[in-house]
Amino acid sequence: MGGAVSAGEDNDDLIDNLKEAQYIRTESVEQAFRAIDRGDYYLEGYRDNAYKDLAWKHGNIHLSAPCIYSEVMEALKLQPGLSFLNLGSGTGYLSTMVGLILGPFGINHGIELHSDVVEYAKEKLESFIKYSDSFDKFEFCEPAFVVGNCLEIASDSHQYDRIYCGAGVQKDHENYMKILLKVGGILVMPIEDQLTQILRTGQNTWESKNILAVSFAPLVQPNRNDNGKHDTVGLPPCAVRNLQDLARIYIRRTLRNFINEEMKTKGITQKAPPKRKRRRCRRRRINTYVFVGNQLIPQPLDSEEDEKMEDDNKEEEDKDHSEALKPEEPPRNLLREKIMSLPLPESLKAYLTYYREK
Repeated sequence: MGGAVSAGEDNDDLIDNLKEAQYIRTESVEQAFRAIDRGDYYLEGYRDNAYKDLAWKHGNIHLSAPCIYSEVMEALKLQPGLSFLNLGSGTGYLSTMVGLILGPFGINHGIELHSDVVEYAKEKLESFIKYSDSFDKFEFCEPAFVVGNCLEIASDSHQYDRIYCGAGVQKDHENYMKILLKVGGILVMPIEDQLTQILRTGQNTWESKNILAVSFAPLVQPNRNDNGKHDTVGLPPCAVRNLQDLARIYIRRTLRNFINEEMKTKGITQKAPPKRKRRRCRRRRINTYVFVGNQLIPQPLDSEEDEKMEDDNKEEEDKDHSEALKPEEPPRNLLREKIMSLPLPESLKAYLTYYREK
């Protein structure tokens, strides 16, 4: 599924295309998509396909097309502090983007059928926290993943404000999914080849809206144990943050606000990382047609405008090449710089930076 928008050269280029096609419509969703590089969730050797609007699968690892994730993120109407459940959380790509919007006081849970995929998601999450330049620019709700079949969730599990299911839901499982949702909450899932948004308006009332025609693999039916019963899966607990963690959140928030105010006072704007320029496509030369007997014969028509276009393209390519040869300065992490300049023990500085290595 996918192919609705043009392929991009990099993550920013892909997001530009999704915005242009109206799949990304809000600033918070755009920021989340730009902060998480889709290519980072591909296996080595497959990254060239990361910025195409296509789904990708290798073994148990799967990513939906970018246009699908865009519609899902918009339909969920995410806000800071909400609880989110990802049914079929996969690589953790979507859950990580969601965590950037939920912030530190949200809840971000995922359940995935395959244990190897959960390990892969945890590795990608750890890599994002340790190495991504985006981590210090947001307040993050870290996802927690468990292994299990989402059709075997324990009946006494807590409910969520927002839920997404990444597999095709059969009609007889629709009510099961709805019960996991809080009143006022939003559930997005594919039902009968339609990506559907469901709003729970009351204890026994829902409103549904079709978003997009899709094609998803169906949910895997649970196996029965030796007693003929299904094993139940426990979701992660909704733990309250401890005082140490709360202190770190508020110290980082205070420092980030201080940096922003300081830059505003000095009239300094932090430069965004440079975006790669799109190449200008060379236009085909226009053919003129002449009759020879009863046949219409095309003849190329060279014009000064065509020659000028080719000269402009060549100059632009030469300029892009020379700029590419210049070494790029790594973006400054002002929050980290501020933390490291504080008169604090090194162990406390490491804690405040989440033990990040840059």
